[in-house]
Amino acid sequence: MQNPPLTGARGARNTCQGIMSVDRLFDELGHFKRFQACLYFAAVFQAIACGIHYLASVFLVERPSFVCAPPGNVTDVLYGNYTGASLEEVLPFFKPAKGPMVVRTAEGKQWELSTCQRAQRINPTDFTYEQLVNRTTEKCDRNYHYVYDHSEVYQSIVTDWDLVCDREWLAKLCQPTFMMGVLVGALVFGDIADRVGRRRILMITSLCQFVFGVSVAFTGNYYLFMFIRFLLAMVSSGYLVVVFVYVTEFTGNKVRTWTSMHVHAAFAVGVMMVAITGYLVRTWRSYQIILSTCTSPFLFFCWKFPETPFYLMAKGRLQETQVLLDSIARFNGLEPGRLRAENLLEPEQALLEKEVAAGVAQPAEPEKKLSILDLFGTWRMAWRTVTVGAVWFISSLGYYVFSLGSVNLGGNQYINLFLAGAVEFPSYLIGCYAMDRVGRKRTCAPALLLAGMACMLIIVVPNDIEVLAIFLSMTGKFAIAIAFGLIYLYTCELYPTIIRSLAVGSGSMMCRVGSVVAPFCVYLADIWQFLPQLIVGILAFIIGILTLWLPETLGEPLTSTMEEAEALGRKKNPEEGKKDPEEGMEMNLNQSN
Repeated sequence: MQNPPLTGARGARNTCQGIMSVDRLFDELGHFKRFQACLYFAAVFQAIACGIHYLASVFLVERPSFVCAPPGNVTDVLYGNYTGASLEEVLPFFKPAKGPMVVRTAEGKQWELSTCQRAQRINPTDFTYEQLVNRTTEKCDRNYHYVYDHSEVYQSIVTDWDLVCDREWLAKLCQPTFMMGVLVGALVFGDIADRVGRRRILMITSLCQFVFGVSVAFTGNYYLFMFIRFLLAMVSSGYLVVVFVYVTEFTGNKVRTWTSMHVHAAFAVGVMMVAITGYLVRTWRSYQIILSTCTSPFLFFCWKFPETPFYLMAKGRLQETQVLLDSIARFNGLEPGRLRAENLLEPEQALLEKEVAAGVAQPAEPEKKLSILDLFGTWRMAWRTVTVGAVWFISSLGYYVFSLGSVNLGGNQYINLFLAGAVEFPSYLIGCYAMDRVGRKRTCAPALLLAGMACMLIIVVPNDIEVLAIFLSMTGKFAIAIAFGLIYLYTCELYPTIIRSLAVGSGSMMCRVGSVVAPFCVYLADIWQFLPQLIVGILAFIIGILTLWLPETLGEPLTSTMEEAEALGRKKNPEEGKKDPEEGMEMNLNQSN
């Protein structure tokens, strides 16, 4: 049972406000020793499943070449210079823009077949591809069958449920609907994790990922498929949000950049696994089952995960904190008891603990429930929250616009997707190096500006120089992946323990808004080829400049209270004697009122 917050003669006070120095915990027990390493790699292993489920729809909704099926048995097929005895022989060469297929049935009737309609020739003279005769045309709908090319895609939900022609929009809703579930899950599970703990959410979401992932493969209709995928999206998002907070609260600031950024590397591994599995398995049900079970070993040891010391201290559970600290010390080869939980409290708060033990202090009233509104409690925090949310949004929008646009680069689609995941590794390596050398803010802002510049340059590149266009596209993906990778850690460091998961969850919600908008942004290419790049480029430039007003958190300990979080960046620069830009912004906002 959770111990209540404490109070005494000095006034009511939440224990989370009494945490003195998180640096001491890691200085004493190790920033990334054996205990943290085992816990980190175990937690990150399941993050591979998040990358898998986020991108799995690429091949679930893959649409092969198809035509409207004629009535009767086909005996002869003509398509340009191609001939065959069945539609399946010619379909791999079919291009709708180059004209219809002409077929002859066993009854002697001739049909011109297109993707969404078929026309019967009236009284044809002979069987040739082009013939000037009257035709009766009828639309192909669900009352008719379609014939699909199974040479590349043997089975997808498109071929199973005929999601083509007037039902094509249902297939296009698959990814945006999944991202809507991701959006909801990010907000819901981020809030719940601050209330019930990180450990419980990690266990529940990882189990549900396995159950819902396998269940998708056994759905019998489109609507059940979409519903279970929505639930799968919620729990996948919940795990990804909470695991960042979890690993951050178990590692010291000396390695926090590396551990946070490389959670994204696990996500990229998931993307590459989708490409490999999609290439090897061409039936969507088997494909889904394989992808959903590849991280199932995690379920056998996730129940051994401990709660984070930060969460236990914030909830006043000092005895459990002490047990955890002793376990960490023992596993790291150190002497148990070398660090006492009480020593992590301010002297004033430690005195209150002793008063309670002596029966002098009394339990406090139930602690205040924090909500998303607390992220906007002051002008300073409101400005910070808006800017951080904008970075989340453009990082996601740019990431998926570059990723979805990569399928149009030509070549093998499986190799393209594999490379889209592989290109993220140098992004995170360079991002880690820069974040620890020049700082979080001075890495994020230039990355966004570089992504915006790449978008603008793609617009002016001549269409016949494909190599340069591909290079700029990969440069944009590289830059946006840096911003996407560091914003999780940056958000964790900008907010205190009592509201950290909610802050990450809310930021991730803005991130998913970007991912929901991204597919529709890509569709704007039908209006103008470079309109998606123009939108991403302008937004990246603007938000990159706004990021310069955020405080730097490099080398700063994690904060525990809202007051400590607001104080970030308020110290004067000893070399320049200038105030933090964010403080200046706060002063301007106050003066305007």
